[in-house]
Amino acid sequence: MSGEFIAFLVLALIAIAGGVLMINLTQVVHMVIALVFTFISIAGIFILLSAEFLAAVQILIYSGAITIIMLFGIMLTRHNDTSEPKSSLGKRLLILGGIAAFAISVYFGIYNLEFPNQATDLHVENTKQIGIALYSEYVIPFELTSVILLVALIGAIVLAKKDDKKEDNDK
Repeated sequence: MSGEFIAFLVLALIAIAGGVLMINLTQVVHMVIALVFTFISIAGIFILLSAEFLAAVQILIYSGAITIIMLFGIMLTRHNDTSEPKSSLGKRLLILGGIAAFAISVYFGIYNLEFPNQATDLHVENTKQIGIALYSEYVIPFELTSVILLVALIGAIVLAKKDDKKEDNDK
């Protein structure tokens, strides 16, 4: 076993554990922290794949910005902390079976996967390749994504303001 394989296994287990914890925890802030562990471990996997730019973006955007936005969303919205009733054993077995079926299908889907020759040189100047592709071929989708994110931010502010006005009218 090489060190890279062991690092991949550790990072993959942390990512899976973070995802499972996020689903099973009851406190929303704890869920966000588990999600951060998942994001950081995925950034580590990107580093193992020689995709340093994607690792940096993963840490800056997902582990940083998205997590902060989620925490602000939690703080700005009203939510009830009522717990859901525990699911039955049959439902849990059905979910476990679905997860196992998904894992088996993914395994067989990538078991004999072969990449064309083009994929062998992607790690050479990958940041430059991403920049050229992003700002030459995909300028319009990039800008549209920026506009959509801005509209979502404005919508979140409007919804938060409506809750404040409703609370003031109730008093």
